[in-house]
Amino acid sequence: MQQADFNEFSLLYPTPETRRAHFEGTDVPRVDEFTLEELGLPTVLPLKNTKISEHLTTDPEVIRYRQEVFADLLAHEEIGKTLNKLMPVLFDIMELRRLENDNGDTTDYLSSMTEIELYISSIDILHEGLGGKSYDSSAFTRLSKYIAELVESEYYAELNQRLSELTARVREIRSVTVGVNLDAQLRPKDAGVLSINPEHFRSGDTLHKILRLNFKDDQYTCIADLTPFGKKQSENQKTALSLAFNSAINEVYRQSLRSWKRIVQTYVLENTDFLLHLLPEFELLLKGTNLMRALKIKGNTISRPTLLPAAERAFSAVGLYNPEVALKISDPIVTNDLVFDEAATIYVLTGPNRGGKSVITCACGLCQVMAQLGLFVPAASATISPVDAIFTHFPTGADDTIDKGRLGEECARLGEIFDEISSQSLVLLDESLSSTGSFEASYIAAEVLSGLSRVGCRCIFSTHLHELAAEIDNINARTKAAGGAPIDTLVAGIEEEGRRSFCITRTKPDGKSYARDIAEKYGLTYDNIVKKLK
Repeated sequence: MQQADFNEFSLLYPTPETRRAHFEGTDVPRVDEFTLEELGLPTVLPLKNTKISEHLTTDPEVIRYRQEVFADLLAHEEIGKTLNKLMPVLFDIMELRRLENDNGDTTDYLSSMTEIELYISSIDILHEGLGGKSYDSSAFTRLSKYIAELVESEYYAELNQRLSELTARVREIRSVTVGVNLDAQLRPKDAGVLSINPEHFRSGDTLHKILRLNFKDDQYTCIADLTPFGKKQSENQKTALSLAFNSAINEVYRQSLRSWKRIVQTYVLENTDFLLHLLPEFELLLKGTNLMRALKIKGNTISRPTLLPAAERAFSAVGLYNPEVALKISDPIVTNDLVFDEAATIYVLTGPNRGGKSVITCACGLCQVMAQLGLFVPAASATISPVDAIFTHFPTGADDTIDKGRLGEECARLGEIFDEISSQSLVLLDESLSSTGSFEASYIAAEVLSGLSRVGCRCIFSTHLHELAAEIDNINARTKAAGGAPIDTLVAGIEEEGRRSFCITRTKPDGKSYARDIAEKYGLTYDNIVKKLK
């Protein structure tokens, strides 16, 4: 396999064409960082060098390719350990390139040598961890095979040999002998290097040499103590010494430098580039694997979702849970089933406060996003179609409320969603329109639901407006004639004595039970009031 075949190699995109299409904006869903923050994804998938939204895709081929890569990372811990070990070396190469002056002087020469040392180190790390091994994913199989072929190539052997020779020449330099001419006032006038030496100079004086009875020509013992460079020296002295040293080194290594730069430019730069291009991918793969492993360690199930075409608008998750919550709590998390189907593309979710409405709403969004990153999802099993956009409308204290008022701000944000939404979008509304009375809120919410039904998107509308659920039949009747998508209700369960079950069921809500729960919480039942009066 030639290097040219690897210039556009990717662990996230199966072909150069899919990678280029992604960066040109094709097959990229409209999901911004604000939406991901509202869902809570950056908390469990913290990326430092790229944005999560930059990696999202709607291309099933890309998603399946990534699923295979993540499956290998989960099955073979040595891959993750290898990439973790490799990343600091690649960051060092990037920093070295950033600092290079490319003036052809000694500093540039030594930097080039350092870059090749780092490159060889990175290849050795990959070879030790992956080289020649077989994996299930085509990505890691190709990378492993290429690294093995590279290490066994004549080019790599020659590179190592040349590096050893040149570094040996540099490392044998321990000191230089400098000649300094003085003017009439005994001030340094100019200087030059007399020799480059394989030994260090040592402090000493004439008396010390006599007492040691050392009458041989000891050219490395000074007649006075060594003084640190720069100490007790004027700027002119320091400049003269530095110029003399650098010119001498450049002269000695001029020919080596020319040949060395050719090696660096024609071989090393090309070979390191493909690794540096993979750095952002390494971060997503490692952080994503860490997330999935953390969920498994806590006893939670993750699964590789089955992908269906976007046009089928499928979302069916068995044993769905919110990964952010699962990682925070010590008790086993309650899981739920959630299905968008022909009988319900939109759900109105009601239930008591702190009953799990927001948690399951975010869980739906997180499951969708993780699937479109190529990760396994927080569910026992899932069948999912990619969405072209995810829109959230959660409670916010936006500054816009100063000019529009809270209700006006909420309505404006809802209106913006309708500017971009399609039938293949996912909309998650959590306690929308909570800034006004129930009558006004229920009216506006019914209008919004009717519009979402006409669009035909997938949606969860989590709300405290229990009376809105009673209007679902009327809304369905209103939109059915125009081909609107069906709306159904979900209910967050409550047990005896007001205990939350966190179970979400597809049923009609009983508004009285929630009112009774609130009355009992604040001691406003008839029995409690009578007790107080007594």
